[in-house]
Amino acid sequence: MHDVFESKFAHDIFKQRYAINKEETWGGCCERVVESVCEQRLDRETKDTIRKLMHDRVFIPGGRYLASAGKPLHQICNCFALRAEDSREGWADLLYKLTMMLSTGGGVGIDYSAIRESGKRITKTGGIASGPLSLIKMCNEVGRHIRSGGNRRSALFGGLNWKHKDIFDFIDLKSSTEDLIDGTNISVIFDSDFFHAIKAKRHPLHEHAQAVWNATCIRAFSIGDPGFSFDWLKDSYSLRNACSEYITDEDSDSCNLGTLFLNRIENKEHLQHAIHYAVKFLICGGIYTGVPTQLVRDLRDKNNRIGLGLGGIHEWLIKNGHQYGVPSELHKLLSVWARESDDAAYTASKDIGVAIPKNSRAIAPNGTISILAGTTGGAEPIFCKAYKRSYYENETLMYQYVVDPTADRLMNSGIKEADIEDSYDISFKRRVKFQADLQTYCDMGISSTCNLPAWGSEVNNKETLKENSKVLLSYAKRLRGFTVYPDGARDNQPLQRVTVKTAAKKKNVAIEAKENNCKDGVCGI
Repeated sequence: MHDVFESKFAHDIFKQRYAINKEETWGGCCERVVESVCEQRLDRETKDTIRKLMHDRVFIPGGRYLASAGKPLHQICNCFALRAEDSREGWADLLYKLTMMLSTGGGVGIDYSAIRESGKRITKTGGIASGPLSLIKMCNEVGRHIRSGGNRRSALFGGLNWKHKDIFDFIDLKSSTEDLIDGTNISVIFDSDFFHAIKAKRHPLHEHAQAVWNATCIRAFSIGDPGFSFDWLKDSYSLRNACSEYITDEDSDSCNLGTLFLNRIENKEHLQHAIHYAVKFLICGGIYTGVPTQLVRDLRDKNNRIGLGLGGIHEWLIKNGHQYGVPSELHKLLSVWARESDDAAYTASKDIGVAIPKNSRAIAPNGTISILAGTTGGAEPIFCKAYKRSYYENETLMYQYVVDPTADRLMNSGIKEADIEDSYDISFKRRVKFQADLQTYCDMGISSTCNLPAWGSEVNNKETLKENSKVLLSYAKRLRGFTVYPDGARDNQPLQRVTVKTAAKKKNVAIEAKENNCKDGVCGI
């Protein structure tokens, strides 16, 4: 009934999001994807090995691979990055590229830092500049009206440098519903100058740096926006994708993602084996992909970045008797991941005859991909052991109760519910340190959201904010980005925590919501 999947939940996700028709099985999907992407570039034995790794869910490529490989428009990039230019032509070009990218299925991240501040005189026309916030709102509207790839909400990211004159208005952008920016994640960009300014009390921008940091923290910990983009010693690499794991310094660069699931890795040798075949697949994918613009193709051919990530990390930790952190045993596996992915990228690109990838590793959130794998996503801990999930089916808002598949499997194996940590059990400091330790081995970024109790609760309030902001700043140079989400910060959030007992009674039953509070097809996340 569930194909290879352990749960009906995973089976339903596959059918809803990725199956090319009602009859396609997971095995058929693996065959379609590998044969389409690799074509004649790899021999039969290599393709069969990749297909088996994928079928066994040791390696799963990004969702765009699953959804589009084999179709006439086979755009397999999950994401793109753009830099807004401060001119009429630049705005028009940005909106064109944004439309093309979203409509082919990719999320888009945009750095708006170059846009002049609002109220500044425009020399040629004598008019007054409306500033970056107006352009952000325009791009958000584009996203609201384009179903990405024709079947899902568009994913957008907007960043603004901490020194920009409009930075405080940017920080407050999502604090009211007057101009609802519902489809765009926003982040303040903290570069090397910021770290210098906030440390040196005599620096001319010290007070400004402190004010921006404090304002960002209070908004993030209370409403979930903005996030934090850190560019210590990499100031030109301010461009991010919508989830911020993909980092680049060039406009129209694109991501190429896949994930190895540690919970299905048997030992160091198995990991080495899987890395080399997964990298060969991603290199082929960079050649195979359709593109929304010629510049995307030119940069893909030149930079050829791939993002081989890891998933199932928290399950691996629990199964091996560890708390959420990076013990020495995991450090050894992460060293293998870093070393072997670089080696495989060099070797595979030489063998196939393409540019050597500028970067090799990025840890994506892989939310639905991790559901297919039946484990924890990316760097994330188990969110909660049971939850109510909201989703759309043919424009109808539905929900279903789910016992987290990882927690369910671990409990069935004999591990007590009380011994399974979830995001509510992990301190903020442990959460930040874990991401910083992982980042040591990752040459791009890590997409991860630190879930917190609601603002005003005992452990997330104005008093705890003082300590949490200090903790985050102390690790910031070791991070590429960070996001927090206080419970209840968005209406209609897709996952709501419930008890295991409650979810078990209604497990996997799809229920139509009595009220549709997302009538435009977009819900907050």
